[in-house]
Amino acid sequence: MRVNPALDAVGAHPIAAIQQHVRDLRERGRGVIDFSIGDPLEPTWEAIPEAVRGAVPAVSQYPTTRGLGELRRAIAGYVGRRFKVDVDPDTQVLPTSGSKEAIFSTALAFVDRSRGDAVAFPDPAYPVYERGAVLAGARPVAVATDDEFLLTANLIDRALWRQLALLWVCTPSNPTGVVTGREHLGDLVDTARANDVLLCSDECYIDLGEEGAEPAPSVLEVAGEGSDGVLSYLSLSKRSGMTAYRSGAIVGDPAAIDQLYRLRTSTGTASPEFVQAGAVVAWSDDEHVAPRRSAFSAKRAILRRVFEDRGMRVWAEAGLYLWIEVGDDLAVTERLAEAGVVVSPGRVFGERGVGHIR
Repeated sequence: MRVNPALDAVGAHPIAAIQQHVRDLRERGRGVIDFSIGDPLEPTWEAIPEAVRGAVPAVSQYPTTRGLGELRRAIAGYVGRRFKVDVDPDTQVLPTSGSKEAIFSTALAFVDRSRGDAVAFPDPAYPVYERGAVLAGARPVAVATDDEFLLTANLIDRALWRQLALLWVCTPSNPTGVVTGREHLGDLVDTARANDVLLCSDECYIDLGEEGAEPAPSVLEVAGEGSDGVLSYLSLSKRSGMTAYRSGAIVGDPAAIDQLYRLRTSTGTASPEFVQAGAVVAWSDDEHVAPRRSAFSAKRAILRRVFEDRGMRVWAEAGLYLWIEVGDDLAVTERLAEAGVVVSPGRVFGERGVGHIR
């Protein structure tokens, strides 16, 4: 059998093996505390499944790539309320089946293999940025973040800027929880525009900051009206407890959105319209997010105190995770697994992740 060598190069997603290990332990009757993936246990706001159940049709038919107009308008409304930016729901919003598949497939729309395009992303980072780049035929470049795990424009040298088709940022960061401030986002936007690089910002955790803290900024705020040269990737998974529903959105530059629409007409990844009905409810309401944000903030505080009392350094500014400096991340991961506690070793997120766990 002939196979794609790029798939051989990336192999299976590293978190998949951890998830399978958790399932194997549970099937053997072991009690497991699973911190390996971001799949919260807090119940989904009841109005969302109610909307989904009410929208299941008697006759099942294909959804369209652009999704329901009502959903695009609900997403645009959320962007306007949250980021104070007006976006056109018809030209700047594209609903997606979650954010993972959207992130993975984006490079397919913009990478020119014959040109030798590169795609850059932070180190450490969500592995899907690299994997999508490799399968699209791009040269993946992991850019080492600074001492606080922040990616800034000056960390990317001029020669690399000229080779990039895409630059990925993630704020709040997965895995570190670090938030990129407006000034640094502004530098990234300006430098990306100057080099004709599409700046893609993974903002799936943007509504899950610390209680009482200033909300994390979006690249959409910094880019201003029209969103020239930027895309924001949003998700209802954590914001609204809809991980299994697979519902997200890409918002930003209309020319880039059109290119992604053209790609996605071939991928068959539009959400079912009954899921879109639940998404309309979720994007249209902000109040149900507050108790989730409070719960995650409280959990981070409890665990952070435990580790810091033992003299360990912890990053946990926003999102779901604690990023903890532990020394030998593999050894610590294995010891915790023996006790029924499953975490992700930092090295699966890049070289800068060695010595940490998420």
